[in-house]
Amino acid sequence: MKPWNERVVAITGASGGLGLEMAKETARKGGLPVMLARSAEKLEQGAAVIKNETGIRPVVYELDVSDASAVKQVFSKIARETGTVDVLINNAGFGIFDEFEQAKLQDIKEMFEVNVYGLFSCTQAVLPAMRKQGYGHIIHVASQAGKLATPKSGGYSATKHAVLAFANSLRMELEGSGIRVSTVNPGPVRTNFFSRADQTGQYEKSVEKFMLDAGAVAAKTIALIDRPKRELNLPRWMNAGSKIYQLFPGLMEKLAGSQFRKK
Repeated sequence: MKPWNERVVAITGASGGLGLEMAKETARKGGLPVMLARSAEKLEQGAAVIKNETGIRPVVYELDVSDASAVKQVFSKIARETGTVDVLINNAGFGIFDEFEQAKLQDIKEMFEVNVYGLFSCTQAVLPAMRKQGYGHIIHVASQAGKLATPKSGGYSATKHAVLAFANSLRMELEGSGIRVSTVNPGPVRTNFFSRADQTGQYEKSVEKFMLDAGAVAAKTIALIDRPKRELNLPRWMNAGSKIYQLFPGLMEKLAGSQFRKK
C-alpha cells in the first residue's frame, strides 16, 4: 500500500455520522478522503470542517449508491480526476424497524437497494483498477444485526447478513490478488441512524447506555487499513453474544428474549 499522503480513500455515506468521522480520521492520517453521499450541501459542509481541521481538502461527489449507472459514472470520474481508489469503505446504509406483518415492502426494497445493491455496485466499480495495481482494500460496514436478527429488524438484518455473505465470498475470490476485504460489525452507534430506523425513539432510549461513539468506531475502522483483518466486531461482548446465539439459538432466545424485544 502507498504511504498515507498518497492514498485515496473513497467513503460512501460520508455526509454525516460514521462516514464523516471516517473521512476526518483519513485526513488526520494524511490520506485524501473522497466523500460520497446524496447531499452535496452536507458533503461540502463536512469537507470544509475537515479542511479547517487538517489542512486537507477532501474531494466530494454527489452520489446515490442505489443508482447503478450513477455509480459507474462517478467512479469513472474519480479515476480520471483524482486517481485510483486505494481503499473503498462501503458505509452508506439505513434501517427501518417494523414488525414484519406491518412493514412496507417498499421500505425493505429500498434498504436492499442501498445496503446491498449499492454496496455491490461500488465494489464492482473499483475492483478492475485495484486488480491492475495489485493492491487495495475494501471495507464493508455491516452490523451485529447481520449476525443476530431481533424482532422488528427482519428487513434490515437481512441486508446486513447479505453483506457478510458477500464479503466472505469476495475475500476468497480475491485471494492472491493483493486486495483485502474486511467487514466492520458494530452494535448501536450514536449517530442519526435511529431518527429514521425507529421514529418512536423507544429503541434508541433502551440502548442508550450501550451506544458506541462514532469517532471511536471510525478510528478503529481506519486503523484496519494499516492492520487488515477479516472482521472488526464492536463491542466485543456483543459479538460474543452473537457467537453464542449461533451455537445455541433456542437457549439465547429464551434467556435474552426480553432484551431482543427492546425495539
